Amino acid sequence: MPGSVQSIERAAAILQVVAASGGRLGVTDIAEAVGLAKTTTHSLLRTLLLVGFVDQDRSTGRYALGTGLLRLGSNLDVNELRARASNWADALAARSGHAVRLATLVGEEVIVVHHVFRPDDSAQVLEVGVPLPRATTALGKVLFAHSHQHTGQRTTRSGAGATAELAEVRARGWATERGEHEPGLGGIAAPVRGPGGLVVASLGVSGPQSALFDARGVPRSPVLTMVTDAAHSVSRELGHGGG
Repeated sequence: MPGSVQSIERAAAILQVVAASGGRLGVTDIAEAVGLAKTTTHSLLRTLLLVGFVDQDRSTGRYALGTGLLRLGSNLDVNELRARASNWADALAARSGHAVRLATLVGEEVIVVHHVFRPDDSAQVLEVGVPLPRATTALGKVLFAHSHQHTGQRTTRSGAGATAELAEVRARGWATERGEHEPGLGGIAAPVRGPGGLVVASLGVSGPQSALFDARGVPRSPVLTMVTDAAHSVSRELGHGGG
């Protein structure tokens, strides 16, 4: 290809493979897929990791798309995100009986971009635009777990414990909070993905802990299913084929 830059072509090929894999490939598999030497692939992946275009799960060595891509000119507009998620968020609130919030990363902060009140007559405050802690809220944990920035960053918990929890969130596909942010209140959230599989937002419910979790602290199955199904539906609405 006349005028092309080989390293950029190779990096683009790696990103395409990583996107298609859904975070299931390590450096050897990626090298084989793009037809490059393992050392060359590792060098390119290291650079992509540094700029946030890929993320590496340190426990498995596998690579996924990174949140740095979200800061490019192709950023998903917050208004579009809200519009695509609105119907599913409304339905989730009606079915679960709990408040529903949609959050995304704005710079370094987790920001609520859509909020559906719980369907009752109690007084409630709109939280659109409110920043949330990343380490103590279900919405924040989902976004933090899928951000390359979580590596090496301190949280309010011990580093090892926080890293283990974030790895578990990535593996199971949802996060919880049980009174960590507000005493007595709980939350369950799941990731919302864009067309390439990148996590662009988190969707979740919040309410009394007793309504969301059983006596062992396990999420009540019907509510958990509602949350993950709604997040998958929004992801499909955004063009993510993997659901």
